[in-house]
Amino acid sequence: MVPPRIKASSISVARSRLSWPVFKRLQEVACLPLARARTCPQAFYRGLRLMAIDGSNIEVPDEANNVKAFGYPGSRTGGAGYPQAHCAVLVECATHAIIAATMGAYRDAEWTVCHPLLASLNPTMLCLADRGVNGYEHWCRASATGAQLLWRGASNRQLPVERLLSDGSFLSVLQPSRGPRRKDTRAAVTVRVVEYTLPDAEGTQGRYRLLTTLLDEHHAPAWELAALYHERWEVESVFDELKTHVHQRRRVLRSKTPDLVRQEFYGWVLTHYAVRWLMHTAATEHQVPPRTLSFVANMHLLRRAQPQSGAFPPSASAPA
Repeated sequence: MVPPRIKASSISVARSRLSWPVFKRLQEVACLPLARARTCPQAFYRGLRLMAIDGSNIEVPDEANNVKAFGYPGSRTGGAGYPQAHCAVLVECATHAIIAATMGAYRDAEWTVCHPLLASLNPTMLCLADRGVNGYEHWCRASATGAQLLWRGASNRQLPVERLLSDGSFLSVLQPSRGPRRKDTRAAVTVRVVEYTLPDAEGTQGRYRLLTTLLDEHHAPAWELAALYHERWEVESVFDELKTHVHQRRRVLRSKTPDLVRQEFYGWVLTHYAVRWLMHTAATEHQVPPRTLSFVANMHLLRRAQPQSGAFPPSASAPA
């Protein structure tokens, strides 16, 4: 007997019965850090788990409700073809595991989207971030979680040299840029600044300025922090895994309503975590670094193996 063919519209109706906050809550509960110091020492710096935070944009179907919820990006040559959502993730650098994720409108500032991720930081972590989230208020809120910070700052920001340290870094202060506390010295926050240059792809020197809560140059030398910061680029690889390989190179999400867009996004995140969990488990069992395993190859393997798992209703009892 040939099984009945399921219509695409039936899938959409079934998806609508399960609201996107359920997927978000599942992600919050299930997606936990994977690395352990004994089996994955490269995931840590002086006992702190290396985490990175960043944002990216995702194109969504050109439907009226999606346009209203997310908005179009502007351009010099006119409007974009599709509305876009602004998403942000908190990633464990060594394993690429997404620990927290949020989604907002394209027009939302990067900090607006990233701010909810702070709830997943804790004192066992060292958080890396690019220039999109630097600022006095941002810094204060992130450091209040107890996590240590290593963020790239704007090169044109005025940072007074309070004390020059033995490794070439220096202590400075961050102060409110506006509001009644702008000139209140009691509101100033001490930071350590590490500056260095690196050649870019064209051979010109690119200047880097890092701000950190790690104030002791003997415990965390400047050269170590400069090398460590570039672990942040692992989050860019995570976005590639999400948008190119989990999404199977489709340019636009499938979902035609804002709620289903959010549901699809968290479905992406959960799928990505499941693959990374399997990869980490295999790497730990065979005592190899997680980065030596191919995410693409494992995605292909799972796609080939998944149809062989059979179709069964969730209420069915497990086979003996």
